[in-house]
Amino acid sequence: MNTAAYIRALETERDGDWDGAHRIVQKISTPDAAWIHAYLHRVEGDLGNAAYWYRRAGRPECRSSSEEEWQEIYNALKDT
Repeated sequence: MNTAAYIRALETERDGDWDGAHRIVQKISTPDAAWIHAYLHRVEGDLGNAAYWYRRAGRPECRSSSEEEWQEIYNALKDT
């Protein structure tokens, strides 16, 4: 499982290191990593790239705030 890497990526982004979080998830080829990847590009403001990663994750583009999406991803993945 990649749970530790997912959580590390989310916490790294939360702590202000977007590039570090991106480096973590770009090495993992799973739908959950793609979801985090989408979130990261959404936060970055690259909505076209985010849309690509949401499709790779099999998820709709998020319409809630980035804070709410972060929490949703964290809650979904922390116990996997």
